[in-house]
Amino acid sequence: MILLTGFPGFLASELLPRILEQEPENSILAVVQAQYLPMARHKVAVLEKRLSGSLLSGKIQLVVGDITQPNLGLVELPDLAKIKKIIHLAAVYDLAVSRLAGLKINVQGTRMVLDFAKACPHLERFHYVSTCYVSGRFAGNFSESDLIKGQSFNNFYEETKYLAEVEVQKEMKAGLRATVYRPSIVVGDSITGETQKADGPYFVIRWLLKQGRVAVLPVVGPANQVALNVVPRDFITDSIAKLSILPETEGKVLHLADPHPATIQQVLDQFGKVMNKKIITFPLPLDLAKWSIRNLPGVFNLLEIPAEALDYFAHPT
Repeated sequence: MILLTGFPGFLASELLPRILEQEPENSILAVVQAQYLPMARHKVAVLEKRLSGSLLSGKIQLVVGDITQPNLGLVELPDLAKIKKIIHLAAVYDLAVSRLAGLKINVQGTRMVLDFAKACPHLERFHYVSTCYVSGRFAGNFSESDLIKGQSFNNFYEETKYLAEVEVQKEMKAGLRATVYRPSIVVGDSITGETQKADGPYFVIRWLLKQGRVAVLPVVGPANQVALNVVPRDFITDSIAKLSILPETEGKVLHLADPHPATIQQVLDQFGKVMNKKIITFPLPLDLAKWSIRNLPGVFNLLEIPAEALDYFAHPT
């Protein structure tokens, strides 16, 4: 049995069928928050229909729980001896999250899942989905062996995901058999284009689509030097599924990122080509841009680009 958190989220919903397709002898126990249970049931029905039901039928059990509570808030504990793997994706993925909420869900939640994992006597592997942006605003190359580097953070999302990974790596050093995956910025499916949250690069796309044949865009960093590391959802879910069964990935931290990311300018050139627009850029200091969005009336309503997103267009790592 595989225990999964984060369902019916954007990544977990696509990872689940890939895991079962790869390991048909297994079943999934998905811990779902009460308010998302109807959505989770609908998602299972959609997946069963898409896959003709044969792969998933009877292999997915939805249980109401809360990862921030002891025993994951489960009213009735499953047979812990049957749980062979835990895949922990549940987190708050909001750049504007408060520190209190981030600490509760990302850090305390991960701590509770780790405690649950240690109570499973036959656990073979703990799989934790972190983020490349545990790097914070570290200037330069940040490798898979890096974590605690005295870095500052763009927001509480980054900080609390960093603190959560510190907890995971602490347990790994103490003997927990685990693998950590660090995705970069996840965008829609590369085949269908489906996405759940139109954030990140989508903020820029929406601003450009509001304009005519000639579009104007302020840029907050050196567009020819700053990279925007984006990866499609299916790359992430395929990677986790395939890497999770390899013995050699045990004990590893793995960056799920583009090894040769495009620069901001290259991304904008592609946007212009696809939209058939001429994009005119002009420089704007990052701090001034963020201040304007937060404080000048009408600026956010016009751009619809949150200040927190701008940091990733002038990222030093």
